[in-house]
Amino acid sequence: MYNRFKKIIIFSLVFLGGIVMTCSAQEKRFSIVEKKEEKKIDINIDGKLFTAYIYPESLMKPVLYPIVTSNGSFITRGWPLAPRAGERVDHPHHVGLWFNYGNVNGLDFWNNSTSIPPQKKSQYGVIQHAKVNSIKTENDRAILDVTSFWVNSDGIKLLKEDTQYIFTATNNNRAIQINVKLTALKEEVSFKDNKEGLLGLRLARELEHPSDQPEKFTDVNGIATDVAEMNNNGVTGLYRSSEGLEGDNVWGTRGEWVNLTGKIGNEPISVVILDHSKNVGFPTYWHARGYGLFAANPLGQKEFSEGKEELNFKLKAGKSIAFKYKVLIQSGEVMTDDQVNAEFTTFQ
Repeated sequence: MYNRFKKIIIFSLVFLGGIVMTCSAQEKRFSIVEKKEEKKIDINIDGKLFTAYIYPESLMKPVLYPIVTSNGSFITRGWPLAPRAGERVDHPHHVGLWFNYGNVNGLDFWNNSTSIPPQKKSQYGVIQHAKVNSIKTENDRAILDVTSFWVNSDGIKLLKEDTQYIFTATNNNRAIQINVKLTALKEEVSFKDNKEGLLGLRLARELEHPSDQPEKFTDVNGIATDVAEMNNNGVTGLYRSSEGLEGDNVWGTRGEWVNLTGKIGNEPISVVILDHSKNVGFPTYWHARGYGLFAANPLGQKEFSEGKEELNFKLKAGKSIAFKYKVLIQSGEVMTDDQVNAEFTTFQ
């Protein structure tokens, strides 16, 4: 009887220990590692890189780069930071996932990069990382809270940007929620209607739309070559909006969300951007290009409507405006309209 009771106790402890270990493993599923000397913060899931918040001065803005699926595929273009063979070499300011705009008090923040000649730099602005406010890791998510400043060419701060990134993972789905608060500092800040904005993502070559237009592409060493005839092998991307529009027809239209589907190798992938009903200009216009730029822009209404609408948003000194978006990265299967609509509803 004693031995039997002893076995029951041992079994129970082992079983309970298993539960404790499982909970402990769940708690450690996310980790955020700050590397100040490299100007980056790694966000890891199950010990593997999901994405990194990076802010080198050469980028002119902080970005999330790279972004990796649960299966280990890069959904972001590598060039110009880590070129991969067969990539386009256009728009050097398109790196990872970023928040930016093309006309802020007449300055272009969106297109700034190291390729801009010094004599034209006065026409551009820079978003400078200032500090990390907090880092939290929980059972099912990780949260990174940072502050940046939008600065003109004279070093004057126009806007304070407080951004909270919320990273989650469920099965083969990864998600990034971006909560941005912009505060005008000493003067009114204008955001004149411009197509270059607001939340942007530059996609891997495999997730672009197939195209027959001549282009420049990289080899494995990042060296550019003129290509007269496009090789579309493995290029499988297709945009689909909440309004049922597909492909290049999505560009310049409004929608609550856009679902980009495609394959990287044999891995089916959906990359979805969800708008939020409280964002100014909801539902957003989509600056979604077949060559791999996937952007939501609620502020460029005159550009996208061909003059039928105009916003010219302004933020008075001391006032703030909030923006909220969510990016879903589904691996192993593409998301249906019903699935995306359910995610959109939950996000609101």
